[in-house]
Amino acid sequence: MTQKLFSRLRRHMAQEQGSMTVEFAIWFPLFMVILLASVELGVVTVRHTMLERSLDMTVRDIRLGTGTAPQHDQIKDQICENIALVPDCQENLRLEMMQRDLRAWTSIDGNADCTDQSAPVAPVRQFSNGLDNELMVLRACLKFTPFFPTTALGESMAKDANGDVGLIATSAFVQEPR
Repeated sequence: MTQKLFSRLRRHMAQEQGSMTVEFAIWFPLFMVILLASVELGVVTVRHTMLERSLDMTVRDIRLGTGTAPQHDQIKDQICENIALVPDCQENLRLEMMQRDLRAWTSIDGNADCTDQSAPVAPVRQFSNGLDNELMVLRACLKFTPFFPTTALGESMAKDANGDVGLIATSAFVQEPR
């Protein structure tokens, strides 16, 4: 009886039917995680690149517009005009502009002022146009919702209470004399 059971078990172990199913069940989730993380990383990279490019183009226009001092809404509109592939830019973009002295340098606060859809609307933290020949630092924070928030990459990004992630871009220029 036991010999018969062992021979059946040996024959069953020698069969190769279903062996690919086991490998598929083990490897498919890993490949899907890698694929989704790659797509998420690509989208984040493109959005951050577009934010940096748009901010640089806007700051270049400010530098070339000698004697003009654009206000917060004008700068925000110009950044949102230059940016692509970012939905709801006007609602999700927040700007800070601070004057800094090169001779008595103080670092910029590490916490960027970002929008938070789950919190009540807060006024602009700091936005001063500065005087002639002053170094101005312009920082933009753009919030977006990740495509795959539950994947490895989406889960590891710092999110606010609404589940949005912030991208930060910083640029500097000298306020030209009027």
